[in-house]
Amino acid sequence: QVQLVESGGGLVQAGDSLRLSCTASGRTFFSYGMGWFRQAPEKEREFVAAISGSGGSTNSADSVKGRFTISRDNAKSTVYLQMNSLKPEDTAVYYCAVSRYYFSMTQDSYQYWGRGTQVTVSS
Repeated sequence: QVQLVESGGGLVQAGDSLRLSCTASGRTFFSYGMGWFRQAPEKEREFVAAISGSGGSTNSADSVKGRFTISRDNAKSTVYLQMNSLKPEDTAVYYCAVSRYYFSMTQDSYQYWGRGTQVTVSS
């Protein structure tokens, strides 16, 4: 059974930075793509960023391009989301997930999910 534990969320002001971490256990980490998703109040969960098993390929949503960076350390079984220039509209619960595939941006392809970490950005 795969377990994912996110950390690093919090309350910040607009323009600040945060780094989220997600540590996985229970699976050969480097074989699978990882992703970050978020869900704001009264909105559907949406894709934020994804990274391939090796870390060589990444992709992110247009709304965060140039501000958020996804990375991973397979030796530590950890994926990161560096979030810079945060905006109030980035306020959401952020989830990390493990894909069934090597690299994917589609929610349906993600098999295991963490419990989420709250990010709140005040204006």
